[in-house]
Amino acid sequence: MDSFSTTLNSISNLKAELDQFRPMDNAKIQQALDIEYTYESNRIEGNTLTLQETQMVIEKGLTISGKSLNEHLEAINHKEAIDFIKDIVKNKSELTESTLKQIHSIVLKSIDKANAGVYRVVPVMISGTIFLPPQPYLLNKLMEDYFHFYQENKTILHPVLLAAEMHERLVTIHPFIDGNGRTSRLMMNLILLQHGYPIANIQGDYESRMKYYAALEKAQVNNDKSDFISLIAGVVKVSLERYLSILK
Repeated sequence: MDSFSTTLNSISNLKAELDQFRPMDNAKIQQALDIEYTYESNRIEGNTLTLQETQMVIEKGLTISGKSLNEHLEAINHKEAIDFIKDIVKNKSELTESTLKQIHSIVLKSIDKANAGVYRVVPVMISGTIFLPPQPYLLNKLMEDYFHFYQENKTILHPVLLAAEMHERLVTIHPFIDGNGRTSRLMMNLILLQHGYPIANIQGDYESRMKYYAALEKAQVNNDKSDFISLIAGVVKVSLERYLSILK
């Protein structure tokens, strides 16, 4: 855990440096970063829109030839979900189960109306992993525990640790039929934004995606979160460095 402690120290130093700057209110830069996050988060889930195509869909409302309607909706919805979590932060609203369901509802808007913002009532399997998500009859209790954990730890844990925990726990419970990954990453970033951090953007290229999935599976199957928490801390550090370089 020495390297992890070093990373956390670096993050604390970078965050202190960031706090010396006025908040970045350049709308163009914020929009570009949000579109980048939308592109990467959707790419992790198999969306084939390029970064430029994602930008054209969101900013210009264009239809990309050869791409499915759902891929267009995933881009539009995700950007709307980012705006939603930013409003939550701006209004200093409490993070609750209702917040989570609203985020998920936006993520699946017009894609799966019946399941948007609703916990699943059927068992699910995740392709590519031996981990089996909990049975649906367990979900209400697991989600109650999930928010109990948040209330107990929101002022105790380091914000990066709290964000990583809330991300991993939600994706492991897998409460929704679809959109769990995107929603978990949005919950993580909502917590980071609440504490004055920039959005942590996990890359969607093959190598980064495989590392992310492997770290998640290790947490889910072996109950060992060390790789996952280190991965998230690394992503937060990179995001802070990049954000500071833009400000400078």
